[in-house]
Amino acid sequence: MTQVYERTVLFADLRGSTSMYETLGNADATTVVTRSVAMLARVVAAHGGKVVKTLGDGLMAVFEDSSSSVAAADDMHDSLARIGALGETAAELIAQPVPLMLQVGLAHGEVVEMSGDVFGDAVNVAARLLDHAGDNETLATQSVVEGIEDWERSRFRSLDRMQLRGRVEPVHVHLLEAVRRFGDTAATAFGDMAPTSTEPEGIRLVWLDRNRIYAGTSLPVVLGRSPQATYIIDDNRVSRSHARIDWHGGTFQLTDLSYNGTYVRFDNDPEIISLRRGSCTLHGSGVIGLGTPPSEPISPCVRFEVMKFADTQRQTPFEFGLKP
Repeated sequence: MTQVYERTVLFADLRGSTSMYETLGNADATTVVTRSVAMLARVVAAHGGKVVKTLGDGLMAVFEDSSSSVAAADDMHDSLARIGALGETAAELIAQPVPLMLQVGLAHGEVVEMSGDVFGDAVNVAARLLDHAGDNETLATQSVVEGIEDWERSRFRSLDRMQLRGRVEPVHVHLLEAVRRFGDTAATAFGDMAPTSTEPEGIRLVWLDRNRIYAGTSLPVVLGRSPQATYIIDDNRVSRSHARIDWHGGTFQLTDLSYNGTYVRFDNDPEIISLRRGSCTLHGSGVIGLGTPPSEPISPCVRFEVMKFADTQRQTPFEFGLKP
């Protein structure tokens, strides 16, 4: 029988399993992934949700209210962090050569339940949010944030409107700020939390004749080919929403959101850092390669320079990425 409900839809996806299969072999890696997905399913049940289906390295679930889904997402990240820190009785969980990372997407709206499956716009949106989530991140739509308590809402940071694959209209997306995980280390896509700077900073981005400076308070900045991107790079090798720069813990963090990868080379350092849905801290100056390494000829590269705010005060409003 077909039924229509208002539900919050959760998609959870484990990352890092491909490398695990290569390192551990099929049998042991399958055991690790299967037990990890089962752990995620137990978290869903503990918070009153219902697992609709498992999806290889992840699952889809629905909740009657948004608060329960947010609590479940938090618990999923925390439980996975504890597995990585403590291990379990199974040797394959204690000695994971590649830690599993988790991405979560949340969307709220009307869904249709039919033959044990769930369909609707909220389902499609929650699934597409995984395309934009970094490792150990939870992304949620505006409708989810509106359905939670004020104290919970304060933990979300707006990423503005994003163009999701398959949708005509952009969607207002929020990032759930990570709480401190097991132990004294914040296990987030941004790495360890750095001490908060007492002096605001800015970051300069230059591609061709596009020269912009953004203060930390005006971030995040999305780099991409989409007209909705904050900093537009019109090149076919660049994804519509390719990478994101956040101001987090007093530092500028670059997160890859693409399928082709993002590359960073700092000045005076020949090493090229490859980000595949991962993050790194930007410091000093250097270049960001979008889709191809900066060493390749005619690569779409954005130069960056981290600046003290005092150095940027002489710039015009236009150079700050604002209208004059």
